[in-house]
Amino acid sequence: MTVVRVSAPGRVNLIGDHTDYTGGYVLPMILGQRTVVEGELVPGDTITIQSADDPDIAVFPNDVTNPARLNPAWGRYVAAMVREAGAVPAFRARVSTDLPIGSGLSSSAALEIAVGRFIRESTGREWDDVSMAEAARRAEHAASGVPCGIMDQLCIAVGRPDHATFIDCRDLSFRHVAIPETMEVMVRFVARRTLVGSEYADRVADCRAIEALIGPLRDADPAAVDSIADERLRRRARHVVSENLRVLASLDALYDGDLAAFGRLMVDSHRSLARDYETSNPRMDAAVEEVMNERGVLGARMTGGGFGGCVVAIRRRT
Repeated sequence: MTVVRVSAPGRVNLIGDHTDYTGGYVLPMILGQRTVVEGELVPGDTITIQSADDPDIAVFPNDVTNPARLNPAWGRYVAAMVREAGAVPAFRARVSTDLPIGSGLSSSAALEIAVGRFIRESTGREWDDVSMAEAARRAEHAASGVPCGIMDQLCIAVGRPDHATFIDCRDLSFRHVAIPETMEVMVRFVARRTLVGSEYADRVADCRAIEALIGPLRDADPAAVDSIADERLRRRARHVVSENLRVLASLDALYDGDLAAFGRLMVDSHRSLARDYETSNPRMDAAVEEVMNERGVLGARMTGGGFGGCVVAIRRRT
């Protein structure tokens, strides 16, 4: 039997957090660390997948209907992608990764896209990258219950090394933007976290409530935000609207090679996440401040869904 080996990278978000699930703008980039799936099709109707990081083996039928009930928990993401693909032949495979789990660098999305690529390569199925990313987002919802946006899956599916990926999360259009040779991107792990059981879903619900009042946040302006009577919802809306503007300004800064402006926008983004969106915490704030005090650092912020994870920073390359 033919052995198929595929991989998918992790991602770090330079700027644009908690904007994707309201159809906003994001500017992530893929990382060098990758998740690998290697395996082969087998006779029968059972899928068996092993992980280098967990002794428990995931075993489930190839017509799986309820991925959320599967144990071990990491196997739910595999099963959910199999369900999204539909009519997948039986296979056995092994998973390994050098992405730190629970770091906010999209290890689950990397697994989903790697599984999608394995299915595509082993079966010859036509499955374009954007459609696969949409399926992976649905798989994430089914496997974890976290109502995430499309940023992680789409960036991982279409990202290009040494480039940021500017994504319009409304129409899923994207463009690759070269990282200037003078800019070094630094990623620092701070604290393990999981979005399952976190307040992430609460933030999504807040945005739904806001949009019921003023319409799509993607199209809202500061005057509409100021009209919101509820103080918490007003702060949530202020973050999303201002973050979309920061992403667009950051895109211009990258094209212009204005690293100082990009760094200032990152700092403003973290302040907004901490104060208005309340997805940071004292440990993450202290980590950002510590990185900002390092020689040559121009900007730093918490990255990802929040409540822990990593800090991303930029400095001028020497």
